[in-house]
Amino acid sequence: MGTWRGLRVAFILGSLFMILLIIVYWDDVGGFNLYPLQDPKHESPHADSSCHATTGPARSTPSIRTRTTSSSTVPATVPSTPLVPEKTGGAAEEHTEEEDNKKQEQTREETAAEEDKEQQERKQRIMDMCSGMDAVEFPGRTRAFEQIPNRELDHLIVDDTHQIIYCYVPKVACTNWKRVMVVLSQSLISPSSGKPYTDPEAVPSDVVHNSSLHLTFAKFWRHYGSLSRHLMALKLQHYTKFLFVRDPFVRLISAFRNKFGRPNEDFYRQFGSVMLRRYSNVSGGLPETAAEAFAAGVKPTFQQFITYLLDPETERESVFNEHWRQVYRLCHPCQVKYDFIGRLETLETDAEHLLKLLRVDNLLRFPSGARNRTAASWERDWFKQIPMSMRRELYKLYEPDFELFGYPKPDSVLHQ
Repeated sequence: MGTWRGLRVAFILGSLFMILLIIVYWDDVGGFNLYPLQDPKHESPHADSSCHATTGPARSTPSIRTRTTSSSTVPATVPSTPLVPEKTGGAAEEHTEEEDNKKQEQTREETAAEEDKEQQERKQRIMDMCSGMDAVEFPGRTRAFEQIPNRELDHLIVDDTHQIIYCYVPKVACTNWKRVMVVLSQSLISPSSGKPYTDPEAVPSDVVHNSSLHLTFAKFWRHYGSLSRHLMALKLQHYTKFLFVRDPFVRLISAFRNKFGRPNEDFYRQFGSVMLRRYSNVSGGLPETAAEAFAAGVKPTFQQFITYLLDPETERESVFNEHWRQVYRLCHPCQVKYDFIGRLETLETDAEHLLKLLRVDNLLRFPSGARNRTAASWERDWFKQIPMSMRRELYKLYEPDFELFGYPKPDSVLHQ
């Protein structure tokens, strides 16, 4: 019995041993898998990496099938797939945005440098003219500031709050710049809010030219008496001073169109009727009002306007009206060292640059109203009826402005 029991145990152990050998053998050759739910999980990362590593369809297709045939593979593979492109895309976007910011900053710096260079050239030109290095001579070039009569300082507007001095030139965006000065000085109350205006565009254009709104150098004597000239000198030394200029002949055309191209009672009585009496063949008496004159077709011509400007009698009677008075007589560039010289031809960029220079760009924006449409291209048509001798004489009258502010000689008008 003991021997038989021993044989049975040996047989059972041998059978178990053989079964284990068979299982191991078939598992090694892939006959079946003891872990059917785990292998796809282990293989899916390799399938994803091979998909990114190659662009061929033969190797990418099996990986797709592996993730779709077993539901257990989806949680393991789907979340990992978008992580790589999202991270890469985010870094690329951040890099691109950083590059764009650097380019924009570089562009701003280059623009500012170019604007500063342009300003230096404009100021240097004035210094050369005023020092006598240029051959062009003009009245008042060498006089001292103290020698300028008070009445000739009425275009220098002062803002003590922001330490700004602006010399306004009619027909050179002066309405909008006066609006800016009104807002900065808080000298006008808005009827709707009961507070000073904060938006230059909201300031009424027909009110802004009221001289009582602006403190000018011409008013200093009334305010400060014998200290006025001393205070002017201090402010000229420490305040930021600016003006805007324009092609002199184009400014003349603009002034004529604005004041004599449509009924203007004040200018008709003071200037238009004078031109008509002196230089026209109007029979009988002149109409009393501008409206009546225009209705009758009686109005000054551009040639009569030019004749009036060149007439020695005009200069003896009074100083030119501010709308056609030379800029050098309005703003005294040889006595006032301006920190900024803007041009109407580059108004938008110059205004933006200036507001930053004045450190008020955070307080307001320059008004974006309609611009004056008179252009340099109009000069030939406007002057074609003017005799050549008068054109050249007129140029001599305004030559200092052409030279001081860097406007080219209008050869198309003077030599056609």
